[in-house]
Amino acid sequence: MMGDLMLKKILIGVVVLVVGLLLFINSKPDDFKVSRSTLIKASPEAVFEQVNDFHAWERWSPWVKVDPKAKTVYQGPAQGVGAVFNWDGNNDVGKGSMTIIESKPSDYIKLLLNFEKPFEGKNNVEFTFKKQGDQTYVTWSMFGKSNFFGKALSLVFNCDQMIGGQYEKGLAQLKAVVEQAGAVK
Repeated sequence: MMGDLMLKKILIGVVVLVVGLLLFINSKPDDFKVSRSTLIKASPEAVFEQVNDFHAWERWSPWVKVDPKAKTVYQGPAQGVGAVFNWDGNNDVGKGSMTIIESKPSDYIKLLLNFEKPFEGKNNVEFTFKKQGDQTYVTWSMFGKSNFFGKALSLVFNCDQMIGGQYEKGLAQLKAVVEQAGAVK
């Protein structure tokens, strides 16, 4: 009898903890945004060209170094609206596609990012280019909705640090590519 009472208390405690955890996860924000910026000593046009053409991403994208053997396929126009980049790589880069959905020269580029593996998800990506003297202030952002699974993952993984860290590497590589090209001219 005493054992049964103790077991019931333990089960009630576990249920309360699980319900509490589920409620806490559900209370996390429905939206997320990861954003990083840098200054590049070049015109907005020069920086824009590197981002508006998916073929150029091979020179600066941080994910190319994460899985250099990833299979890539380009579809649609070579650059600008309608250009599509598909990839299928290891577990670190997964499988998915990016499509340029808006492109205003030297101002901004908007992309639709579709992940298929290791998990499914659709997010928006945006690059903005602002002239500051003889430099360009570039901001790379990803934003979207957090479903319950995404909210639960945020308890263990810091999306801002993980993706933001890759964005910082990518922007540093973009800066090097663009500034080196400007120095050669």
